Amino acid sequence: MILRRHRRLMNQINVVPYIDVMLVLLVIFMVTAPLMNPGVVDLPTIGKTSTAPVQPLEVIVRQNGRLSVVDRELSAAERPVDRDELLQIIKAKQKKKPDQPVVISADKNVKYESVLQVMDLLQQNRVKRVGLLATPKS
Repeated sequence: MILRRHRRLMNQINVVPYIDVMLVLLVIFMVTAPLMNPGVVDLPTIGKTSTAPVQPLEVIVRQNGRLSVVDRELSAAERPVDRDELLQIIKAKQKKKPDQPVVISADKNVKYESVLQVMDLLQQNRVKRVGLLATPKS
C-alpha cells in the first residue's frame, strides 16, 4: 500500500532570500557611491562687452493725455513734449543709436487707449524696441 502525502498549499512567501539580496545591494551601493564623481556642469561663458547698455528713453503718459520724455543719459528731469516733438527726439536718438529702446510709463488711472496710441505712434515710425514700464508689487 502506497501512502501518498498530500501537499498543503503554501500561501506565504519566504522573504528571507529577498532580504539577503537587498542587504548585498545596499552594501554595494554604499561602497561605490563615494567613488563616483558628481557630474560637473560646463556652463557657457560670454565675452565682456566694450559698450555699456543703452539707457532707454522713457515716455510718460499723464492722465490728462499729455506726454513727457525722460532721457536718463542727459538728466533725470522730465521734459513735456507733444507728439511731433516726441518723434523728433526719438528719431534723433535713433540716428546715433539704432537700437535705442523706448519704454512707456503711465499712471494706472490712464486710459488704456492713450497708452496704445503712443505705442502705435512709435511703431508706425519704426521704433523697434518699445516696452512698458511697470513697478513690481511689494
